[in-house]
Amino acid sequence: MAPAIMAHPDLRTPFEKTGLGPERGATVLARDKAVGVKRILQEPGLWVLPEDLTRINGFTLKPEGACLGELCIPLQQGSDLLKTVDDQQWINVSAFADLMEQAWVVDDDARVWSFGEMPATRQSMFANAQAPEFEIQDRQGNVVRMSDFKGKKALIITWSSW
Repeated sequence: MAPAIMAHPDLRTPFEKTGLGPERGATVLARDKAVGVKRILQEPGLWVLPEDLTRINGFTLKPEGACLGELCIPLQQGSDLLKTVDDQQWINVSAFADLMEQAWVVDDDARVWSFGEMPATRQSMFANAQAPEFEIQDRQGNVVRMSDFKGKKALIITWSSW
């Protein structure tokens, strides 16, 4: 007896396992969005092109390493993070996430990767003692934004009943 396999109704061969991501690519869930990556290396880990790295987590490859704003992580060619295949540079996003202590999970069959928040980007908020931008309504219904207090000291008090 053949094993039962769930398949999307539009698939012509319902018993053939087919990934959900683009053919020869993957779908990456990161920073509250889904990013379709058209080409990945068929090797362990998520190997993407440098421009896809930027679309996934905002980091840009520069000579000094992978950079996001003033934060730069040195990378070496030929390491577990960077390699060149057929004159094309590739970066291993899952290994980079491990280096940055970022949680991730993968569904290999569906070719879907999901990355949590990166602690290193969150820590900069604490280092410069600046709250993230947000908006909320006050008791009179007026919208108050954190940016309204730029350059001023603000005490933020929160409370929840749960």
